[in-house]
Amino acid sequence: MAETMQAAVLHAPGDIRVERVPVPEPGPDEALVRVAACGVCGSDIARMLQPGIAYHFPIICGHEFSGHVVRLGADLAAEGTVREGDLVTVPPLIPCRTCAPCSQGHFSLCKRYGYFGSRRDGAYAQYVTVPAGNLMVLPADLDPRAAAMMDPAAIALHALWRTNMRGGRRVAVVGAGPIGLFAVQWARIAGASEVLVIELNEQKAAMATEAGATHTATSAQEAADVAGEGYDIVIESAGVPATIDQAVALAGRHGEAVFIGIPHDPVVLPEATFSAFLRREVTLHGAWNSFSAPFPGDEWRTTARALSSGELKWKFMITHELGLDALPETMAALGERSIFSSKVLFLPNEE
Repeated sequence: MAETMQAAVLHAPGDIRVERVPVPEPGPDEALVRVAACGVCGSDIARMLQPGIAYHFPIICGHEFSGHVVRLGADLAAEGTVREGDLVTVPPLIPCRTCAPCSQGHFSLCKRYGYFGSRRDGAYAQYVTVPAGNLMVLPADLDPRAAAMMDPAAIALHALWRTNMRGGRRVAVVGAGPIGLFAVQWARIAGASEVLVIELNEQKAAMATEAGATHTATSAQEAADVAGEGYDIVIESAGVPATIDQAVALAGRHGEAVFIGIPHDPVVLPEATFSAFLRREVTLHGAWNSFSAPFPGDEWRTTARALSSGELKWKFMITHELGLDALPETMAALGERSIFSSKVLFLPNEE
């Protein structure tokens, strides 16, 4: 194995350089993973382009990834739980396992967590070291691209499980990015009687139909026209103040709204929305990450089974498969919204 590897290194906001760096050495309880695919999360775009978000520089970002184990640390090799050649996906949060939330199995709420691509180097690189507790071995015949999409799929499932979802529920999903598209599928799998997707972009709205949405709306008025008495469950995945307001307003009597999207501007609920929320006794849920006990949680295990069986569709979301050389210009274009994209995957080891 070469002593250096190619990586996209963030030196400052917007200063992304694809360069040669040393291949990291796994510790005794770590594995060296050859990255097969790494997806772009919206948080990557903000972290790599906007000031005040990255924790430190330089940093290799990227946390939605899969790969193959190529080297084991001494302690991990002795355990025999992971073998060289195994296909793995990597839950990106590294829990401290000692704080109060961790001791209760609420790993998403860990107070002292590490995180790939933000607090430690991630997978916009050919290789990455991974602690034993974050190695999730998958069936060898699973497509590594699907394995790299487990994080957004598990996030969508975690959000749905925050609600009282059961068969026959009317569900609305705000935003048709990858998390929203997975949310549509999970709602249908759980027995939703109908799923409305609100998405301004017509291409993404078409993807929502492919995911299983029974209705789509490309404007707030169109969504209001089909909402009737409101929805039992509303999943907000866009993270925009206007869509957060819309999600609350779409919830029906004793409905539930769960919020995944991360807003970057103040969120204010208009008086009419807040009044409806009170009078309908709507419940609002926050959903953060995707983890539960035993780590990484049933969200991840259920997702792995659904991807392996083909129950969960993913190929239709992929709009780009690129090498690392294309990362700086692609990230800039995503930040400027000058290209259409759904799931963007980087394949660091493909020519």
